[in-house]
Amino acid sequence: MRIAVLSRKASLYSTRRLIEAARERGHEAEVINHAKCYMALKGKNPHIYVGDHMIEGIDAIIPRIGASVTFYGSSIIRQFEMQKIFTTLSSLALVRSRDKLRSLQILTRAGVETPRTAFAKYPGDIKNLLKLVGGAPLVIKLLESTQGKGVVLAETQKAAQSVIEAFYGLEANIIVQEFIKEAKAEDIRAFVVDGKVVGAMKRVGQPGEFRSNLHKGGKAEAVKLTRKEQSRAIKAAKSLNLAVAGVDLLRSARGPLVIEVNSSPGLEGIEMATGKNIAGDIIQYIERGISQSDRKKKDKIGV
Repeated sequence: MRIAVLSRKASLYSTRRLIEAARERGHEAEVINHAKCYMALKGKNPHIYVGDHMIEGIDAIIPRIGASVTFYGSSIIRQFEMQKIFTTLSSLALVRSRDKLRSLQILTRAGVETPRTAFAKYPGDIKNLLKLVGGAPLVIKLLESTQGKGVVLAETQKAAQSVIEAFYGLEANIIVQEFIKEAKAEDIRAFVVDGKVVGAMKRVGQPGEFRSNLHKGGKAEAVKLTRKEQSRAIKAAKSLNLAVAGVDLLRSARGPLVIEVNSSPGLEGIEMATGKNIAGDIIQYIERGISQSDRKKKDKIGV
């Protein structure tokens, strides 16, 4: 089988591990920089090119699309989908998961518990906005934030109003969320592959830091999830149609709450913390997916 990892950097830990895991299981593997790809839309024969040559003979892709190139990355995935090539991440699932508001709408519609969240466009709605999430302290997030950037903790009503007004002044889209004090600057990343939690870690923020992101200096350690936490993580990934996902949870007084679902979760933190071969789990998922697809094709033609 020939597998391509769509990544802008072959040296990234996640990209390297996926290539290694694919080769360890006897597959051909390569990195394709999706940002350097271009497409030809010609009738019923969609093509993808890098440089002066057409990409051919790919059996499966593993998209590792950065937030800054979501639109273009999703277009490249869509072109592969039109060629009937197996992908671990669909173009639609990528777009939905990257839109924080849309993903929260889908999660809550599916009955997945999340922190109380509110969204508004005009400054005149600020007071009602704060009431809806239970008042200060509260969290304010840019809709396009990643890795903890663009996330602010407002400890008082006055501070919250000032921050929100500043964001509105910049015409930034934000959401306002309930602050879960009992989480104590800790969250859980549950790594889901093909409807199963294959690894989980607890991330703890630095002293004085309410964000637990590893990119912000947080520390990670393996953690055992409760059945409810596993079930919630799996349901969150399924509701967003993500076969591979990093589901972030907070342990609250009313049970586990999903704060975010990442469609291109990093492997370094989870593999280092748990000692598990998560990259290998992803490759095995591809093997199962293609095997099932082949069986369906044979059944269709009566073989």
